[in-house]
Amino acid sequence: MLDREQFDRELDRLGDLAEAGYFLALHIRFTTPVLLYQTYNRDWSDHYAANGYVLRDPMTAWSFTKTGTTRWSDSRIPDPFGIFDEARRFGLRYGATVSLGPIMSRTVASLARSDREFTDAEMKAMSAVVAALHDLAEPTARLTKAQIEALKIVADGNRHAAAADMLGISESALKLRLAGARERLSARTTAEAIQRAKDYNLL
Repeated sequence: MLDREQFDRELDRLGDLAEAGYFLALHIRFTTPVLLYQTYNRDWSDHYAANGYVLRDPMTAWSFTKTGTTRWSDSRIPDPFGIFDEARRFGLRYGATVSLGPIMSRTVASLARSDREFTDAEMKAMSAVVAALHDLAEPTARLTKAQIEALKIVADGNRHAAAADMLGISESALKLRLAGARERLSARTTAEAIQRAKDYNLL
């Protein structure tokens, strides 16, 4: 279950390390991350998306063939499309990437600075923060079939009485299923539980 308070603290630590922003994709499964965060400047993000750089980004290839931490300036990383040069034009002059986890649940983070290379100590710190975020975001919450059905019906916009009728159960039984789902997902409201279940690809 996601500890949101601790998770947000780790995100803040990541932001403190990345003076020019970061990209974080947690537990990428079948090309889709469970959670995705991006704080690079909007001009670069738009330029990157408009030009389809994700398929040509040298760090994309590196992060799915290797695990560990590396600087963008590593001369062993090929950049045939000049993505690093483009990033520098938008203020992302120095960067580092962290890749960890199994290939079917890979977490990737790229951090950037405009002023200097990341120090070895910062590289170690970012690796620890990304590992903590990876562990915190592990989609371990397992809902019962009944809880998933209840969340789906409510997510479709049905009121409790109608949802209970559709499931052939009492309204109090429906509320118990929803309460169980909220508890397993560490959610305060049913709406929050629905969103977290979607984030974890449980719905």
